[in-house]
Amino acid sequence: MAEQWLRDDLAREIGEEDLLDWGRRVAAEVPAEDVYRAREGRRTVRLLRNGRAYFLKYHGGIGWGEIFKNLSQLRLPILGAGNEYRAVNLLRALGVDTMTVAAYARAGLNPARQRSLIVTDELTGTVSLEDYCRDWRASPPPFALRQKLIRKVADSARRMHEAGVNHRDFYLCHFHLDPATLHRSSPRCYLIDLHRAQLRDKVPQRWLVKDLAGLYFSAMDTGLTQRDLLRFLRHYQPGGLRQAVAPRRFFWRSVEKGALALYRKDHGVAPPGGPWEQRQ
Repeated sequence: MAEQWLRDDLAREIGEEDLLDWGRRVAAEVPAEDVYRAREGRRTVRLLRNGRAYFLKYHGGIGWGEIFKNLSQLRLPILGAGNEYRAVNLLRALGVDTMTVAAYARAGLNPARQRSLIVTDELTGTVSLEDYCRDWRASPPPFALRQKLIRKVADSARRMHEAGVNHRDFYLCHFHLDPATLHRSSPRCYLIDLHRAQLRDKVPQRWLVKDLAGLYFSAMDTGLTQRDLLRFLRHYQPGGLRQAVAPRRFFWRSVEKGALALYRKDHGVAPPGGPWEQRQ
């Protein structure tokens, strides 16, 4: 079975060449400084074509050895670009800021040798929330700005999870903010790197906990307050804060426990300060 979708601007660039052959060739030929990742059969590179920048992820097949290794570690192997393509299209349909696909292709029934690619437009003028919020503990932002970004992230997370999508790398670094839109009530903040995303009718609770624990962990050095966390819960949880605090308190305790475990594993210590600071 084969799938392919190609936008007109890249179609003119590729011409009569097979899309997957073009992707393999281009991914191998780009300069070293434009290679962002090369591992497990996947190569991510930056392209510049006719004054327009793109990112190409080419999956060349990971082999049975890598598949069995992942399964033995209770990890789902990433076989190709299909999940990312479907997740991006679904999130865009839901109104979640995310990447824009310029090309997608997949071919092959053998999961160990399946070839695929996805090309997305480069995000320009953006900054990751990890970098944007890095100094918030020492220099807290204006209350209105912090509230606006918390609401935006919570809304994106809620829409994604309600649609049956879990990210699996759900950290602040994968939200890219367009600072030029901060004057809006809902600024642009793009969710990226969906190549490990899973799509179902409903996200199992364990994967909800993993996503939200990862997000919380990545925000622990930003000086979050107890009220910030409650604001997130109010915008994320259907039914608002009343439904989040009482009926789902054990769920949120699991999220907090997972986040603390991630922080201790990554840093070797407990997080500084913590969400119990009582600032506005």
